[in-house]
Amino acid sequence: MRHPPSLPRHLFARFAGCLIAAGCAVPADAQDRAIVEASEPDSLAVTVYRDPDRGEGDTMNPDWPRGFAMISETRTVTLPPGESRVRFEGVAEGMVAVSAIVTGLPGGTIEKNRNADLLSPAALVNGTLGNRVRITRTNPGTGEATSEEAVIRTRADGGLVLQTQDGFEAVRCSGLPERLTFDEIPDGLSSEPIFSIDTRDASGGTYTVTLSYLAWGFDWEASYVATLHEGREADNVRFDLTSWLTILNDNGQSFEDAELMAVAGTLNVTSDFEDLADPPTARPLRLTCYPIGSTARGSPVGYPPPPPPPPPPAAMAAYAEDALIVVTGARVQREMMESAAPVMAGEEQLGDLKLYRVPMPVDVNAQGLKQVAFLREEGVEGELVYESDCTPWNWNPDSTPARLLLETVNDKRHGLGVALPTGTVSVFERGPRGELLVAEETLRDYASGQDVELSLGESSQVFVTCNHAGTQDPRDDEARWMDTRATITNANAHPVTVRVQLGFNSQWRFRGMRERMRNGQRIVMVDVPANGTRTLDWQVGEVTD
Repeated sequence: MRHPPSLPRHLFARFAGCLIAAGCAVPADAQDRAIVEASEPDSLAVTVYRDPDRGEGDTMNPDWPRGFAMISETRTVTLPPGESRVRFEGVAEGMVAVSAIVTGLPGGTIEKNRNADLLSPAALVNGTLGNRVRITRTNPGTGEATSEEAVIRTRADGGLVLQTQDGFEAVRCSGLPERLTFDEIPDGLSSEPIFSIDTRDASGGTYTVTLSYLAWGFDWEASYVATLHEGREADNVRFDLTSWLTILNDNGQSFEDAELMAVAGTLNVTSDFEDLADPPTARPLRLTCYPIGSTARGSPVGYPPPPPPPPPPAAMAAYAEDALIVVTGARVQREMMESAAPVMAGEEQLGDLKLYRVPMPVDVNAQGLKQVAFLREEGVEGELVYESDCTPWNWNPDSTPARLLLETVNDKRHGLGVALPTGTVSVFERGPRGELLVAEETLRDYASGQDVELSLGESSQVFVTCNHAGTQDPRDDEARWMDTRATITNANAHPVTVRVQLGFNSQWRFRGMRERMRNGQRIVMVDVPANGTRTLDWQVGEVTD
C-alpha cells in the first residue's frame, strides 16, 4: 500500500492501521445523529423594518416587498445524550439562514442547515426512489379501478418509470387515468420550511431555546388622516390627526399571537437579503410520454385537461384583488372590547431610531396586511399659510396661484410632540355637509420639535404677480440693483398672510424691505386684507465675489 505524497509516513501508517483494525474512533456522520423536533413556538416576536431603498414619497409594493423582519421565537427541545439534529419547522420561507442564532443549548451549535426542498410531487418521488408505492388505474370505459404495488426506479426530473410484476413501464403512458399512492412521507420532507442545527449534549435533557433570524419579504408604512375643524380661521386652525401603521407579511407563514413591533428611521443595510434568503422550492412533477406514433408527432392519446386549482383561502383571495386589511388583534381584553378606542402602538426609543410596539399579541397573517393605530390627537393647533416664489429665476408677469400650506409645530404645546414616520396623509375638512377630501400628500419623517408642513395644493383665492419693475434685469452681468414688484390679490372674505420667498442669501442681496431667513431662503410675510390687494416693492442684486 502506497501512501499519498501529502501525508507523512507515520500518520499514513497509523491511519491505515486504524482502518484495518477498525479500532479508531471515526466521528459519526451527520445522518447518524438523532433527529429531534422542536416544539411549536411558545412565544413569538416580529420586528419589521422598512425597505431601506424606498425613497421619500414612495409607497411599499404589496406584490414585491423589499423590507425585512427580525423574528424571535421560543421553543422547547428534548435532547438525547450525545449528538443530535434539532429541526425547527415552520420558519419563514424568506429566512436568511446565515443570520440565525440559537441560544439556550448547553452544547451550542456545531452546524446549521436550511432545507432546500419542500414537500411536493417531485420531492415525494425522489424521496421514495427504490421503494414501493401503489399505482391505481381506472378503465374509462367500465369505470373499474385496479391497484397493484410498484417500485419507483427513476427520479422525477424526466419520465417516471415504475417496476411492476409485468416489468418496467412509464407512468401516464398506458392511456389510462393513473394515480400513485405513497404509504408515508420520506424523512426530511415537510410542507413548511425547516431550519436545523446540530448540537451536542453529554447528559441530555429538556431545554427552552430561542431562535432569532432575519427574514425577507416584509415591509411597513405609516398613513395619516388629518381632519380640519369647521369654522376655522387662517391663523387659528384646529385639526384632528389619526395615524396607522400598515404591516405587510408576504411570506407564506403566519405568526400567531406575536409581539409586533415596527422600526422607523434610516437603517444602514449593506447585505442583500433578497439573495441571502433563497427560499426553498416545491418542485412540480412534469411527465411527458409518447406511447404511440413517432416522437416528432407527439402522443395521439388525448389526455383530459388537469382539473382547475382549488380556490385560494379567503385571506389570500382578498389579498390577490385588494390587500387584506386586518384591524383586530388577538386576545382582546374585555375592557378593550367595551371601549371604542383602537389598539394603539406605543413609541419607544431605539438609539436614533424609533420603535413602535403593539401592546397586545396580534396575528401577523401570511400574505396579508395588519393595520394598527399609533397616534390619535384631537385639536392640534396649526395655521394656514399661503406661499409664493418671487426669486429672480422665476419671475412671471402673469398672475399665478399661491400654494396653500397647513403648518404646525411637532411639540406638546401644539398638541403633538411625537415622532412622525414618513407616509401618506389625507386631509379632510369638516363642514355642514360632512367631511370632504381636500388634499392627499406625502409626509416625510418628522422628529419631535420640528416644524411640520403639509401642502394642500394651489389656492383658488390668492394670486401673486412678480416681476422686475425697470428696464434692467438683475440677472444681467452689468446690473447692480434692480427694482422689483410683487402684487398679491386676496379674494377671500377674510384677511390672509402670504409668505413670499425671495431667493437664497448666498445668491442675492435685498434692500428696501424687512426680510428674514427661513430654510436657507430670504422671505417676507405680507398681510393682505379681505377682498383686497397688496403691492410690495424692493430692490434685488446679485451677490458677487
